[in-house]
Amino acid sequence: MESDVSRPKVVVGVDGSHSSKEALRWAVRYAGLVNGTVDAVAVWELPGLYGWSGPAVDMDVDEDETRQKVSQELTDVLGSDAAGSVRTHVVHGNAADVLLRAAEGAEVLVVGSRGRGGFARALLGSVSQHVSQHASCPVVIVRPGQQ
Repeated sequence: MESDVSRPKVVVGVDGSHSSKEALRWAVRYAGLVNGTVDAVAVWELPGLYGWSGPAVDMDVDEDETRQKVSQELTDVLGSDAAGSVRTHVVHGNAADVLLRAAEGAEVLVVGSRGRGGFARALLGSVSQHVSQHASCPVVIVRPGQQ
């Protein structure tokens, strides 16, 4: 059996949005084709702007809530058996920067075309655009409804 170190790593950004769920499905299918591993990365930063985070009162509570929601998203999208095969990482910081760091050495970085930003119209695709320009690996941007 191959160790995870020698298997291709597929990194996917997740934030609970429809686009992110499609990206997760794409990442898991691709990893199956290349016998790779999947790292699902959720980023929480400023309350109300990205992801699930609410008003920041306690950073530990925000992180725990994000972990629970990521776990629920993986189970909802993949089913409980497949969800267990995905490694999850919950990181505080700027979404684009965190995803770029997570994708170092990866086979591919998969992101949705738009996330849950509170300024969705103003920031439409800002993370996907940034990572596509700066990633050290190929980037796949999955649109909602894309197969």
